[in-house]
Amino acid sequence: MNKSTRNRAFTGTALALAASAVLTACGGEDSSATDTKAKNAPGTKAVAVEDPLVATFDGGLYVLDGQSLKLANTIALPGFNRLNPAGDDDHVIVSTDSGFRVLNAAQQAFTGVEYKGAKPGHVVRHAGKTVLFTDGTGEVEVFDPDDLAGGKKPQGRSYTSAEPHHGVAIELGNGELLSTLGTEEKRTGALVLDKNNKEIKRNENCPGVHGEAAAKGEAVAVGCEDGVLIYKDGKFTKVDAPDDYGRIGNQSGSDASPILLGDYKTDPEAELERPTRISLIDTETGKLRLVDLGTSYSFRSLGRGPRGEALLLGTNGTLHVIDPETGKVDKKIPVVGEWQEPLDWQQPRPTLFVRDNIAYVSEPGKRKLHAIDIETGRKVTSVTLPKSTNELSGVVAGH
Repeated sequence: MNKSTRNRAFTGTALALAASAVLTACGGEDSSATDTKAKNAPGTKAVAVEDPLVATFDGGLYVLDGQSLKLANTIALPGFNRLNPAGDDDHVIVSTDSGFRVLNAAQQAFTGVEYKGAKPGHVVRHAGKTVLFTDGTGEVEVFDPDDLAGGKKPQGRSYTSAEPHHGVAIELGNGELLSTLGTEEKRTGALVLDKNNKEIKRNENCPGVHGEAAAKGEAVAVGCEDGVLIYKDGKFTKVDAPDDYGRIGNQSGSDASPILLGDYKTDPEAELERPTRISLIDTETGKLRLVDLGTSYSFRSLGRGPRGEALLLGTNGTLHVIDPETGKVDKKIPVVGEWQEPLDWQQPRPTLFVRDNIAYVSEPGKRKLHAIDIETGRKVTSVTLPKSTNELSGVVAGH
């Protein structure tokens, strides 16, 4: 389903389905569990879900219909699991204790495709390729997500970092591969490889390198403890933070905007810093703007809208829609109740996932999931799930 069709389907069918979906979901844990068990009964085949969402909970995964938010299936999966879009209309990458596993979310079943390795980390989608980085081994795997359709492991590119570390990699449209540099104790910057994995560029002026994002014009940035490092048109450019320690560890980019959205932290000694400022990094001018929103947020609070809008979910329960060019907050959309980021990063907190013009927001304290129309600010629908969720993602194609 393409974007325009998906948007029409959502706005046209979600309202019609919302009432029945809420009734089903709010019927309590027993009714939801009974419905799920029936669909998981031996010998039965799950009905395909369009535009599925996936949420983790303590003990497994929920697969939900992307239009109605109705719970379609529950998959048992112990441990702390993480989620990322695989890059097509059907699949989601699940990071487990043993490595990356591929879930056919549309069919609500694991495919058997697995990239084993300790500490599976970042998953990046860009220029028609999906890149996996395994922290425990330093291995990088690149593949075309469309090749997941056959249920077999895609043939793709591989690269192994000099040292294992908490890293990230991204392949550009011309076949160049940017990957971070570091060890388990210290991360320093990034290098760029050509199509044959030969190093062609390197920059180690990015202490504590973490996270990545791509902007309009294929400018790629990685975060540093003193700003960001941008790679564009074959050159690295460092954008310094206004503070000696100005960490930008999480970023969100958009093909519709040359400006990246980043977090911003200034206290290296904090057990958990709860910043109220965000960073907007212009990849064309190399300028960095800080905007104080008057509310803190977490690493799961950042997103981008279909026109490049910068989105941030605050601990005041409000979704902020920000013009990246000016830093002005154009809309404040109340979504959830006030919350506080937990000290343990693996603990649940409200999470933002954006697909086209819909912002999906989880509310673990109330076991709820909400769908918000970014343009109108209207809450399209909400559901209550059997258990509190943690991570939230879904299928996203066309990257």
